Amino acid sequence: MSLTAAYQSEEALVNPVDLVEQFVSANDWAFDRRSEEELAAEAPGQWCNYSLYFAWREDMGAMHFTCAFDMKVPAAKRGAICELLAMINEKLWLGYFGLWEDEGVPMFRHTTLLRGGAGLSPEQVEDLVDLAVAECERFYPAFQFVIWGGKTAAEAVAASLLETAGEA
Repeated sequence: MSLTAAYQSEEALVNPVDLVEQFVSANDWAFDRRSEEELAAEAPGQWCNYSLYFAWREDMGAMHFTCAFDMKVPAAKRGAICELLAMINEKLWLGYFGLWEDEGVPMFRHTTLLRGGAGLSPEQVEDLVDLAVAECERFYPAFQFVIWGGKTAAEAVAASLLETAGEA
């Protein structure tokens, strides 16, 4: 859902998390505004629901964002997953994948610098979330291939990047 029209009719928001809150509300996603600087939400995907987390650091003028998978990496597979992360990250233009070590959860991460600019726009919020979910959807099978399918990182990446034609 586009927030551009609503955004243009109001003054620019000082805290970008306020704009993020409007975006997740407009999409009817469950969310928790943990503080003035933090918001957690859940976005639906094809493979799972993704946990979104936004954190604003005014002193840095930066908005940190993560999009976490609904999966845990067993300790025995973490080495193979780290290899997979390195291979996947080579293919990304924006953001990167990492592993939340304490929880064993893979996630997409990106930080947007906003200092000195016009602030965060609705289009930037939409693009950021769309990009993160699209990349998570694209590589979700690769994580499954390594964790449960016994594939190597190279096999998993190759399989996840196959382009299919038509519909079954």
